[in-house]
Amino acid sequence: MPSSTTPVSIRRITDESASDAEDLLAVEEPLEIVVVGRARGAAGREGRRLGITMRTPGNDRELAVGLLFAEGVISRAADVVAVDEALGPSGDLVRVTLGEDVIVDLGRTERALAVASASCGVCGKASIDVASLAPPSPLARGVPRIAPSVVHGLAARLRGAQAVFGRTGGLHAAALFDASGALADLREDVGRHNAVDKLIGAALLAGRLPDPGAVLMVSGRAGFELVQKALRASIPVMIAVGAPSSLAAELAAAHGMTLVGFARDGRFNVYAGQERVEVPVALPAEAAS
Repeated sequence: MPSSTTPVSIRRITDESASDAEDLLAVEEPLEIVVVGRARGAAGREGRRLGITMRTPGNDRELAVGLLFAEGVISRAADVVAVDEALGPSGDLVRVTLGEDVIVDLGRTERALAVASASCGVCGKASIDVASLAPPSPLARGVPRIAPSVVHGLAARLRGAQAVFGRTGGLHAAALFDASGALADLREDVGRHNAVDKLIGAALLAGRLPDPGAVLMVSGRAGFELVQKALRASIPVMIAVGAPSSLAAELAAAHGMTLVGFARDGRFNVYAGQERVEVPVALPAEAAS
């Protein structure tokens, strides 16, 4: 298992002193992703290089599967026959072999290449094009219901479960909770979109998706691309420690997702899907309407 941290020598300086010390940094290394499948109209199967993504080593199989799922290359775990890790010409490599009946959409694989090559996820025209990747089925309205007290506690639970962040301070995290606040799973990575792909890939391979009661929390902001990944996995509630973008809020509202931002320091804002968040008992009736 490759290490997710690496020691470095530093000079630590304060107002009164300077000293040599050691610190830990989060590792960032390239991962090449290759898909083996049959393109529409092709007689046989071939390997297609999706590209290289920069990530924190670990859970690479889940990252590759989660990325392919998010981009619509696959639609279920059964589409994947094998996921192999190897050493490729560019370093670490994951090869995903698809089933005989799975037709590879070359346009979507090219879009996945653009995502894998972008440290911030999807941008520009690619973001608009991916809006067609709606949830496989409509989200159930009003389910699950989550109490404000649960939302208030999730940031601390997320932070407490970030083992590598605790040693480096340099990783994003994505976690799945249930409506009671119980932690189901968590993944970390230098890229916030990678963390979500790892998390969703793990849940998909374990047969835990779709889950109508799932609550996704991310350690940073809620960008459009993260909302799109959550919707693709039919996750009804997404909570972010930071702010959402305008496009993220619009996409969540359009598909009936609950989107919460700034969930920290005893407060949060609901930007879409307010019906899933319970109203505090002390709140006046007119404010709850």
